[in-house]
Amino acid sequence: MHKMLAALVGIFFSTQAIAEPLRITAFGDSLVHGYGLEHDQGLVPQLERWLNNNGAEVVLTNAGVSGDTTAGGAARIDWTLSDKPQGLIVLLGGNDLLRGMQATEAKANLGHILSSARSQGVEVLLIGMLAPGNFGPEYKADFDAIYRDLADTHNTLLFDDAFTGISQAISGDPVAAQKYLQADGIHPNAEGVALNVAALGPVALQLVERISAP
Repeated sequence: MHKMLAALVGIFFSTQAIAEPLRITAFGDSLVHGYGLEHDQGLVPQLERWLNNNGAEVVLTNAGVSGDTTAGGAARIDWTLSDKPQGLIVLLGGNDLLRGMQATEAKANLGHILSSARSQGVEVLLIGMLAPGNFGPEYKADFDAIYRDLADTHNTLLFDDAFTGISQAISGDPVAAQKYLQADGIHPNAEGVALNVAALGPVALQLVERISAP
């Protein structure tokens, strides 16, 4: 009888453990934090809903800091990882671009973030930012390349451009983009976030699969 009870208790707790949602932290700047949006309309809540509606059981933690650069992210990554997330989504670089920071500096900072996570066995999805053309074609080429290089070096998943969903919807028409942006012309509104999440979602599911793999 005692053996049967122990077996049942073991099964119960094993089932409970399996049923626990995966813990993923979204780490980044205002695009992660949800600048200018209602609390349920930012990237993190919308992506969490998308994942759960598409068969994943996850809880996304918002570790976005508005105005953060890759240097700021590198300085706080250890504190973020102290919560022991199973997965990390990294979206940084936009504020580096606004300041015209060199690609080599951003790459070194992002590399520190990725190596810190991977050294703890945390699976990572890196989201890229595409540089505008106003700093010249050489700067754009150098900056755009850092995300692919880092993903290859650290064996992380890569989503090339945080604004893919909006870009696909407007088909290259910058005027049409205003429909999906806030008044500042930089941050997506709730509809723009939804487009970006729909594009990002399938790659985020790959992150879930990596975490869940035996």
